[in-house]
Amino acid sequence: MPLNTYLEAINNELEGYSYGENPPELYAPIKYLMSIGGKRLRPALTLMAANMWLYKWQKALKPALAVEVFHNFTLMHDDIMDNAPARRGKPTVHEKWDVNTAILSGDVMLVAAYKLLENVEDSVFKKVFSRFNQTASEVCEGQMMDMDFAIRKNVSKEEYIEMIRLKTSVLLGYALELGGLIAEADEESVKLLYSIGENMGIGFQLKDDILDVYADPKKFGKQVGGDIIENKKTWLLLHALEVSENLSEGARLREWLKKTSFDPMEKVSDVREIFNSLEIKPAAEALSVHYFDIAFAALDKLNVSEEKKQPLKAFGLQLLNREN
Repeated sequence: MPLNTYLEAINNELEGYSYGENPPELYAPIKYLMSIGGKRLRPALTLMAANMWLYKWQKALKPALAVEVFHNFTLMHDDIMDNAPARRGKPTVHEKWDVNTAILSGDVMLVAAYKLLENVEDSVFKKVFSRFNQTASEVCEGQMMDMDFAIRKNVSKEEYIEMIRLKTSVLLGYALELGGLIAEADEESVKLLYSIGENMGIGFQLKDDILDVYADPKKFGKQVGGDIIENKKTWLLLHALEVSENLSEGARLREWLKKTSFDPMEKVSDVREIFNSLEIKPAAEALSVHYFDIAFAALDKLNVSEEKKQPLKAFGLQLLNREN
């Protein structure tokens, strides 16, 4: 099944879905956030997984939306915590309305995600909800770690990988796992699906960090070098600090990290030059590929036909090779 078929079904279902009507000030921000775009990767993964066993993958459509609504709930609250002015090129909810409205509308989105999950069969209901609750807790743990890293002086690369696993990857893992549970796949297959999503998620985030430094601005869709400007402790920065500890590049890099007043473009250019000198990009790319390879190895073990696996494999390669 082509990816566009899933995406069309997801967007059509989202467009017609009602989160509630009154008071309109509570529900308008939800409709706004859900209407301004997004790749819809997570619900697409649920439908892909379900279609490996189900003839009618549409059975998984509403539960798949639960994953997307939950993801956007986390974005709404993350934007408040980050005091972000824009999301997907549009004003964030707390900017367009206010912080209190954004908090409350976000809370309703979490409730909406639970309501959408009510559409699973009784036979898998308890497992689906239990795993959703575990995943939701882990996403919050990852966000807390990310916030903590911003004020900590020392963060290890291992801690960073664990943070992105929790903040980003576990939800991709759950998205695939959910499809398998809805299709009543065997227990081993469901575990493999989770592993595929989890490892693709880590590789995906590492790729995102690379693109933030090296992407073509015309293709990236947001400011290139934002992580550098903010001194964000990505794997690239942590690795650069580690390998340059006794080198002149390390001294230059640490000087940039200390500066509170600087030309943003000059900083991005010079830090990128330091990264190039230390060969940070190929090291990060190799690590991203490593996690995708783990995901593809798990996919190969799934006890379904190659034809059924192909859409997910193509999707993974698309994530690995993306330019934005």
